[in-house]
Amino acid sequence: MINYITAPFRWFFKLEAASGLILLLAAIVALFLSNTDFSDLYFKILNTHLLIGTESFGLDLSILHWINDALMAIFFFIVTLEIKREFIHGELSKPKRALLPIIGAIGGMAVPALIYVFINLETGYTLRGWAIPSATDIAFSIGVLSLLGSRVPISLKIFLVALAIIDDLGAIIIIAFFYSSELQYNYLLLMIISFIALLLLNKFNVKKFAPFFFIGLLLWYFTHGSGIHSTISGVLLATTIPHKKNEKDYSLLLKLEHMLSPYVAFGIMPLFALANAGVDLKGISFNSLLAPVPFGILCGLFFGKQIGVFLFSFISVKLKLAEMPSNSNWAKFYGVGILTGIGFTMSLFVGNLAFVDYINEMDGVKIGVLTGSFLSAIVGYIMLWVVTKKNNIHLNVKKN
Repeated sequence: MINYITAPFRWFFKLEAASGLILLLAAIVALFLSNTDFSDLYFKILNTHLLIGTESFGLDLSILHWINDALMAIFFFIVTLEIKREFIHGELSKPKRALLPIIGAIGGMAVPALIYVFINLETGYTLRGWAIPSATDIAFSIGVLSLLGSRVPISLKIFLVALAIIDDLGAIIIIAFFYSSELQYNYLLLMIISFIALLLLNKFNVKKFAPFFFIGLLLWYFTHGSGIHSTISGVLLATTIPHKKNEKDYSLLLKLEHMLSPYVAFGIMPLFALANAGVDLKGISFNSLLAPVPFGILCGLFFGKQIGVFLFSFISVKLKLAEMPSNSNWAKFYGVGILTGIGFTMSLFVGNLAFVDYINEMDGVKIGVLTGSFLSAIVGYIMLWVVTKKNNIHLNVKKN
């Protein structure tokens, strides 16, 4: 029975752990390409325009924008499918169990944002980046946690996954409300009509994905033209995919999630990292890291995430609003809190949106995200290794 219940989580952890390593490799390759003789070719390819469709009904975007606007819509689609499943019959379906990661995620978004704002208070336009250090990268954080194996109880791993999913939901809401450009009402109307059509497919419990797919393509096109960021179309499409509580073994949602997750984890996310992690490190010094944008992101990710997640969670448990994960203690919990500072994918994505009109700040965004995420990964791993080693020694002494 236990194996049956934990099987989806074990599959998810293996997938995310492996994809985390691929993500790391992609980021290293991006840094290599952007700091060698391949630099010009690397940025030239990313800025090359590609027309899909016709001139009258199509889009001519750079390869970088196709990755960030189109492929990342599929990433958001999968994330929203996961969120929907968790709220229907997963870890987030029971209020008492869901409350801890929800409260922890709120703290993990609010405190980093406040730290960033405090550091950038006197610089004006850089305040646009307040949401950059608020998200957690599921693949990287689970990848680091998986290196510790059975030292970390599965309840803490589930907590981290749930918190990261809620973080992503928060990021989706932030993008929709704060990082959309001026609205084009004709496209907005077409977007709403497309979404209503998808809701009707859901209402009549359509089991085939083809109708959802074709209307979803139109939804993406209209969303892109409306001024709302096009990745939101992936979110809207996912909310209409039918799934019921009694469909634990098979549903269109589960079929799509299992079918697409490997392509997102091993294709889209590494490609996003390859396209967005490249930063020219020539002339970069310690003083560069102390500039408002990178320093605000670094402090938000490394200090803000762990403080926010731990503090809000600690208070909620002490007030008996939520339950502590089983087989855990506050030292292990704090170690996991540090790992939530691994922002990477979503932080880079929000950074691209925040400074779309201020390209000169993007190197600072990348430096802050990479440094904050790296510190969170190393320090979080070391702390968890130390506290779990002590526990293992204690258990061995008891057995003897």
